[in-house]
Amino acid sequence: MKNLINDQLDQLQEVLFALSDSIGQNPELGMVEYQSAAKLTGLLAEHGFTVEMNICSYETAFKAVYNSGKAGPTVAFLAEYDALPEIGHGCGHNMIGVMAASAGIGLSKVLADIGGRVIILGTPAEETMGAKVAMANQGVLADVDAAILVHPHSKTHASGISLAMDALQFEFKGQTSHAAAAPEKGINALDAVIQTFNAINALRQHVTSDVRIHGIISKGGVAANVVPDHAVAQFYVRAKRRRALAEVAEKVKNCARAAALATGAELTISNYELSYDDMNTNQKLSEAFSANLLAVGEAQVNPPPESFGSIDMGNVSYVAPAIHPYIGIGDETLVGHTVEMAAATFTPAAHQALLRGAKAMALTGYDLITNAGLLAEIKAEFEQSLKK
Repeated sequence: MKNLINDQLDQLQEVLFALSDSIGQNPELGMVEYQSAAKLTGLLAEHGFTVEMNICSYETAFKAVYNSGKAGPTVAFLAEYDALPEIGHGCGHNMIGVMAASAGIGLSKVLADIGGRVIILGTPAEETMGAKVAMANQGVLADVDAAILVHPHSKTHASGISLAMDALQFEFKGQTSHAAAAPEKGINALDAVIQTFNAINALRQHVTSDVRIHGIISKGGVAANVVPDHAVAQFYVRAKRRRALAEVAEKVKNCARAAALATGAELTISNYELSYDDMNTNQKLSEAFSANLLAVGEAQVNPPPESFGSIDMGNVSYVAPAIHPYIGIGDETLVGHTVEMAAATFTPAAHQALLRGAKAMALTGYDLITNAGLLAEIKAEFEQSLKK
C-alpha cells in the first residue's frame, strides 16, 4: 500500500512542481489568496475531493474532504499559501500548500482499502490573521485525529516548539498645540509612545530568556512644530508558553499605562492581529513522520530548530495531536522571509523536497489509519500534554 502511495505521487510529480511554481510566481497576500486557493482546490476536486469554501468566514479558506465511506480515523493535512509583502513566498508557503494537497491525494488512493477520511484544510493569512486560530476555536478540527503541516527550511528538522504570541497595539490620544508658542497647552501622544518603549526596554532585564518583545511606531505625528495628539505603537510579545506570555503581556501593558499616566494622554489597548499559541508538538506523531521521511530518501532529520518564531499551527496543536516539521530545500545558508528563500522554492532541490515531504505526510497518514496502537499512543500523549 505504501508503495502504491509513492507511485501515485511519482506519477503526479510534474503537475505538483508546476503548481508550486505557479503559486510562487503569483504571490498573494493573506486574505486575498484567491488564485492560489482556486488552484489547490481545483487539483483536489480533480481527484475526487469534496470542496467547501469560505471556512470560518475566510473567503480563501477551504475544507477538502475525501471520505472512504468506511469507519476509521480522520487525518488532516494543513495548507498555507499566503505570501509576504514585496518578498513573495519567502516562507515557502507555495510549497506548503502543494505538499498538503498532494499528500491528501496520495493517501486518498488507498482509502477504499483501509477506511477513514483525509481532510485538506486551506488556512489563509498565516503571516498575519492566521485562519487556523479561528478554525481551532470554532470546532473545524473537532473530528480530526491528527494534523500535519510541513514547512520548507534551510535544513530538515523534526517538529519542535514555537513561541506563543500576542500582537498588542497602544494608541495614545493627547492635545495638539503650537510646540514653540504654547507647549504648555499640549499633551504629547508621541512622548507617551517613547516612554512606553523606554519602559519596555527596562522590562527586558527582568524577563526569562525565551521572551521576545519587539515593536514599531506606526503613527507619531505630522509636523515637528505641532504637539502630536495621536500616536500609535504596535508590539509583538512572545514567550515559550501561553501561561508565561499572559504574565509578560500584562507587564508590557502596564508600561503603556504608566506612560499614559506620566504624560496625561488617553490610552486604548487592543490586539491588531490574532494571538498564536505555542506549538505543542506530539512526539509520537513526530517520530512516525521522521521515520517515513527517512524511508522516502531524506538523508537526515535534525533535532528541532533552536531559533523559532510564532505560528498559528500552535493553536491547532491544543485541539488535536499535531506536528510542524521542516524540510530542507537544498541550501543551508537560507534565511526565511527573504527573496533568496522565495527564489529557492523554484529549484530542482526544492521540488524533490516537496515530493519527499508529500510522501512522508501521506505515509504517516496511512500509519495513523492502519495502526490502532500508534494512534492510541499519540492520543494518550496529547491528552497528557494538555494537563501540563
